[in-house]
Amino acid sequence: MVSEGANADGTSQNSTSHNSPARNAAADNGTPERRGITVRRAPKFVPFMGLGGVLGIIVAAFVAYGIPGDQSFDTGAVFGFFLVSFAAGGVLLGAVAALVLDKVSVRRSQRAVVESVPSPTEDDAGA
Repeated sequence: MVSEGANADGTSQNSTSHNSPARNAAADNGTPERRGITVRRAPKFVPFMGLGGVLGIIVAAFVAYGIPGDQSFDTGAVFGFFLVSFAAGGVLLGAVAALVLDKVSVRRSQRAVVESVPSPTEDDAGA
């Protein structure tokens, strides 16, 4: 864990900006720049919400066509009503599941130190 006032590599933080002359000089003389990053796996919300909607549609079809109901209502109208209700609920539950997994991924995140590597130019390749 990185303590307050220290970078991920253990060096102390200072108040220089990212465009400071010291940083530019370090980049110009070939010294790689080191910085700390946070690495985590975050879920994508749209697939979770889509899956919740599809499951809601399946449940709506089961409720409308699988369970005998009142004959005064058309099964298509019943399916449409439950489709809207259960699909919206499924999308909402999918979003909640993605939010929970996102919070878990924040807790499991790890810190890493990366160095910038200069990109090869034509002069370096010998062309």
